[in-house]
Amino acid sequence: MAKAVVLFLRVCVQLLALPIYLLSFLGIWDPFCKKIFFPFFIEKLTATYNQRTSGHKQELFCNLQEFAGPSGELTLLEIGTGTGANFQFYPPGCKITCTDTTLNFQRGLSKSMAQSQHLQFQPFLVTPGEDLNQVADSSMDAVVCTLVLCSVQSIEGVLKEVLRVLRTGGAFYFLEHVAADPSSWSYFWQQVYYPTWKLVFDGCYVTRETWKNLEQATFSEIKLRHIQVPLYWTPVQSHVIGYAIK
Repeated sequence: MAKAVVLFLRVCVQLLALPIYLLSFLGIWDPFCKKIFFPFFIEKLTATYNQRTSGHKQELFCNLQEFAGPSGELTLLEIGTGTGANFQFYPPGCKITCTDTTLNFQRGLSKSMAQSQHLQFQPFLVTPGEDLNQVADSSMDAVVCTLVLCSVQSIEGVLKEVLRVLRTGGAFYFLEHVAADPSSWSYFWQQVYYPTWKLVFDGCYVTRETWKNLEQATFSEIKLRHIQVPLYWTPVQSHVIGYAIK
């Protein structure tokens, strides 16, 4: 019965989003989404999301400097930088390499970089998280990934690259929305929204159990907890947050 209700409501949502499905069928939606809609959406979302997660992010990144190398300089790689939502939480003097799969977020990113004079920015890398071949082995003290693993092609591939570029003793920081408790109403609505959400928001999966990938990766230590972010009326309130040490 529950599956039938989910399917019925899923179809209702798809009917409401029918124009987008038609644009997708005609091959128009994907380039429009990637170049215009999604960058605009992310730029607007950043302020709201940072406001709702500010306390969590401050707590998450408060010990970043502890992973700095012997010289005291912290080298950090951010996967899927987007518009630079995390810059304000990084310690002064941090030497940061930003990466993303596209240059479509450059307007918002440039603005964030201009407001982050406390950081040392390295050349921007256009590359997916599964292929960081431009970054040397064991060259990073820390790697950061927030709201990215929901849309990558392979979480395992990203984590493999994270472990490669991190030095021994370095840390991987994460904050990702994930599948809710299967017994909750949140999970029910995730099942309803899943296909349409993925189409509208550039391949974002709302039902990934990302914590399982993190726990199965070969980190020596992992500190992970589940939290709820008050993004009301959305299927992305359930999150995992923490860091893992190589």
